[in-house]
Amino acid sequence: MTNTTTSNTTIKFFISVIGLVVIVFILKELSHIIIPFVVAYFLFFLYAPISNYCEKKRIPSYLTVIFEVILTIIIAWIISTLVIGSAIQFGNEVPEYINKFNLIVKNTALSFGINDPFFKEFSLQKILSNIDYKLLAGGIFTSTFSMVGNVLIVLFFFVFIFTGHNTVYAAFRKRFVNKKVEPELNKLKSKYDINSKDSNTDFSHWMGNKFNIEKNEQEEKLSNTFKAITEQIQRYLISKMAINLAAGIVITVILSLFNVDFPIIWGLFVFLFNFIPALGSTIALLLPTLITLVQFESVGFAILIAVILAGIQTLFFNLIEPNVLGKKLNLNPLVILLSVLAWAYVWGVVGMLLSVPLTAIINIILSNSESKDLRFISDLMSKQ
Repeated sequence: MTNTTTSNTTIKFFISVIGLVVIVFILKELSHIIIPFVVAYFLFFLYAPISNYCEKKRIPSYLTVIFEVILTIIIAWIISTLVIGSAIQFGNEVPEYINKFNLIVKNTALSFGINDPFFKEFSLQKILSNIDYKLLAGGIFTSTFSMVGNVLIVLFFFVFIFTGHNTVYAAFRKRFVNKKVEPELNKLKSKYDINSKDSNTDFSHWMGNKFNIEKNEQEEKLSNTFKAITEQIQRYLISKMAINLAAGIVITVILSLFNVDFPIIWGLFVFLFNFIPALGSTIALLLPTLITLVQFESVGFAILIAVILAGIQTLFFNLIEPNVLGKKLNLNPLVILLSVLAWAYVWGVVGMLLSVPLTAIINIILSNSESKDLRFISDLMSKQ
């Protein structure tokens, strides 16, 4: 008996591993379809407050989805106009920045009496010789068209998700409600003997009401669980997007006040890269600091900018974010690292940006499960 149990456990383990490998393969190979679909679902959750408000006001759903699509197009157009313009200018000025950076390194080496040929003849162009900066601006235009195409695909998925989400949600709820309720109903039928021909009519009627009440309670309990999962996902995505956006805007304004070049780009980096804990924040801090050093040729001013940016990021992502998102959504740092690596392997840079939101959503779903094994995995994923 023990050998059979061990054998079944081993078989289930290997089947799970094979299934996981297959899922990773599908996610990687069909990334051009799945990524827009995932982004569209994120968009659906972000627009949930607007959709709920329109539903309460009895506004037709087709008008709501048209409004949200138009709103998305307007936001994408504004962002692309601002960012692409700055990016093209940045691409055109990269050679000048590189020359200034080379000069700073050479002068610094001379001031410290360093005679190493590497520093005396320092050339960032040689280090980054594989990058053709003359094609950078052209590459930005290509990326723009690619982004426009991806936005259209996301909107295409969004329309179908908006119109079909409730049906899919009801189907999943019915499936799991029935799975949970039917065994309970069979027990109640056996306990109260509702189908017995010898049962008193009044007694059977009373028992039937009792049966329906308990059935409704079970359905409501499971329905609330699904609703809680959906609401937690919505709250997480909306809060995280809002915090990142606020931090990006504040840093853009601060850098503009200090006349640092390309503040919109650095604000966008703060918004995007802070979806990647630690590593993303570091990148969003170092790049504008480096540009400040090259632009003003002042180490003290660059350090001042670095301190200000670090203070803003600490305020938003170490103080405000934990209070807004709550401790329940905090992830184990090891899980964050592994998720970033795993999603980066599957979807590249986009996977890195989506890794923490996707992992947090998985953790939310597992934490609401009644399975002890799944909740154990959720406890391992959680920080506390």
